[in-house]
Amino acid sequence: MTDMAVDNAAMRQAAGTGLHMTEAATRRLKARYAAERRFKMIGLGAIIFSLAALAVLLFTILSNGFTAFRQGHVQLEIEFTADQIAPPGTTDQRKLMQGNYGGLILASLQKRFPEAQSRTQRRQLQGMISAGAEAQLGRLVVADPAIIGTTRKVWLPLASDVDMFVKGQVDTKAAEGERKIKDAQVKWIDALKATGDLELQFNKRFFTAADSREPELVGVWGGVVGSFYTLLVTLIVAFPLGIMAAIYLEEFAPKNRWTEIIEVNINNLAAVPSIVYGLLGLAVFIGFFGMPRSAPMIGGLVLALMSLPVIIIAARAALRAVPPSIRQAALGLGASPLQAVLHHVLPLAMPGILTGTIIAMAHALGETAPLLMIGMVAFIVDIPTTPVDAATVLPVQIFMWADSAERGFVEKTSAAIIVLLVFLLLMNLAAILLRKRFERRW
Repeated sequence: MTDMAVDNAAMRQAAGTGLHMTEAATRRLKARYAAERRFKMIGLGAIIFSLAALAVLLFTILSNGFTAFRQGHVQLEIEFTADQIAPPGTTDQRKLMQGNYGGLILASLQKRFPEAQSRTQRRQLQGMISAGAEAQLGRLVVADPAIIGTTRKVWLPLASDVDMFVKGQVDTKAAEGERKIKDAQVKWIDALKATGDLELQFNKRFFTAADSREPELVGVWGGVVGSFYTLLVTLIVAFPLGIMAAIYLEEFAPKNRWTEIIEVNINNLAAVPSIVYGLLGLAVFIGFFGMPRSAPMIGGLVLALMSLPVIIIAARAALRAVPPSIRQAALGLGASPLQAVLHHVLPLAMPGILTGTIIAMAHALGETAPLLMIGMVAFIVDIPTTPVDAATVLPVQIFMWADSAERGFVEKTSAAIIVLLVFLLLMNLAAILLRKRFERRW
């Protein structure tokens, strides 16, 4: 055995040094090795380039959107005078909400900065506070009418331009006429910072509110709820239909020309551009059936049509992966073909089916084009409560914010993308965990 090992080593050494090989064969061998090294370097370079591009993308989104999770607030001493709101003892919520809360805010600011006397300075002073601050004071009075006639310290949100300045996203070196923040406002902001009455707080409104015309008042909750109802309808429609179609095609359909045509068309439908499904939904669900526009019910049906081919393909692959011996054993023990599929094959294929379904749902969550075609691009300020209420979805909301000119919408757009990416990562993580948890190796 020792002599044999020595002989093998000598043969490998001879091959490596080119012995018993022609000069042309040696050149070809070196060329193949060089080509292999080049291929490895190209593959490694592609991976490095992809990771770098992904890192740049994530860094850009995070750097632009991270600041949206904090909102500038100023603490003002508000005097809730009855002549500006409503007579004492009033409990009518409508009258309480119609109070002159803008005047109360301006009076508090002028008391803090008495040097602001001109009309322009008063306008600049009041422009520092968000337009939503008036509604915030109104809700405060509605919740407790007893505060009428008292003085309270209240934290109010800053306007978007002032908020951007506080976060350091405004170039103060530019001329005053070239920026929205004026020198007088900069001085007032510095004074509020010095007394601790201006600070950045967690932007809870961003996660609890719906859309708004003002960047500092927008939130993603309306889009999140709309996306939830839309995906719920998609899942209810596409999941059972996809499984039933896959079971029939894989287990019971005869192998003839018609089933081959159906299979080819299912594969083709999985590659159809998503906007085509939006046109189909516009023509069928809205044009023919007269269903309401901008409703999660319609959006869910359109996305169900788009997701159905993907679910069918994934379910068929999962059913095909179950060993034939499972079917044969069930049939041999007296089970009918339907019982063998439903009681034995389908449970074993369910992990793969669920994985494909979750991936299809994640794809549907990020879709925008088909929903634009059915009117889900509408400006919705209310949070939907049912699948038939007017609503928008998170990707469409991101699209609308990205089209806005205000600087404040830039960070809100990036922050909403972060929220969407988190949902997509969670759905893909769920698919991976399901596959790992229920996967069986045969």
